[in-house]
Amino acid sequence: MTKAIRIYANGGPDVMRWEDITLPLPSVGEARICHTAIALNFSDVNVRRGGFYMTRPPQFPLILGNEAAGIVATVGAGVRDLKPGDRVAYVGTGGPFYENTGAYAEERNVPAACLIRLPDGIAEAQAAALLLKGLTASMIVNKIFRPQPGDAILIHAAASGVGLLLCQWAKHLGATVLGTVGSPEKARIAAAHGCDHAILYREVDFVAAVRKLVPQGVAAVFDGVGKDTFTASLDCVRPFGMIVNYGNASGHVPPLDLLLLSKKGSLSVSRPGFSHYIADTQTYRAACAELFDLVARGILKVEIGRSYALCDAAAAHRDVEHRSFAGSLVLLP
Repeated sequence: MTKAIRIYANGGPDVMRWEDITLPLPSVGEARICHTAIALNFSDVNVRRGGFYMTRPPQFPLILGNEAAGIVATVGAGVRDLKPGDRVAYVGTGGPFYENTGAYAEERNVPAACLIRLPDGIAEAQAAALLLKGLTASMIVNKIFRPQPGDAILIHAAASGVGLLLCQWAKHLGATVLGTVGSPEKARIAAAHGCDHAILYREVDFVAAVRKLVPQGVAAVFDGVGKDTFTASLDCVRPFGMIVNYGNASGHVPPLDLLLLSKKGSLSVSRPGFSHYIADTQTYRAACAELFDLVARGILKVEIGRSYALCDAAAAHRDVEHRSFAGSLVLLP
């Protein structure tokens, strides 16, 4: 018997229940993980609400969560490259990571192929806060748009978990980093992570602020907010620049008229899907190794904005929805 956060219907944070569950023995190819740190991602909020990511009806009761780190407790038949005591982390368990959930639990059986062994210099809480957000940043930088020295880049929600990593990575590559933030405290945190110009979007028009700082427009916009920022961002980009929308925290981006991209300066738009990036095991493991190396060298700092006991996950969800913290949020069993 172990404990987990389960929901029996979609709704607000109050639908989350902390209760006992029975966990079967690991099946062939699986490992049982004793979680020591669990990430809270906005996709968890969408799953709880019944949000727009879902492509099939949820099967209740449902355990939320898709990213965690911990210790291997035991392994099923056929698992040869892991042993009890190994420190590991994972993001998703195959297929769309927002559908195959189950991380909000003290223990979980996970396909061994999805597990990443942690190097000595990476703490489990760091790993839980890093993998999804860091791999999202990796997908953007390595597959979609790599900032060049002298480029100006606009990063929306610059004090978010992904935003802070993108700020640091873009700065490391030589870019001038602009970022939208919601408070002076978030502006301070973004600045400490490589953001050269933090724009308080609640107080000023971010388009006017960007154009004042970079009259010719930025080379690219990295947008994890979606509906509230995407369309206006078209006016922030230089001719032949790019907008990368990688998240929908405020809702889906509205339909886009391709001719508008021509009128706004022959712009390009990319909407990458995270599950496609990690679908290839070799790519997944190589990208994780790069992230761990960047952290070890001090190029990327993992900002854990707040930690909660797993049993208090409902309070954590409320804070995520109210955008009341910067960085990543971690649940501790």
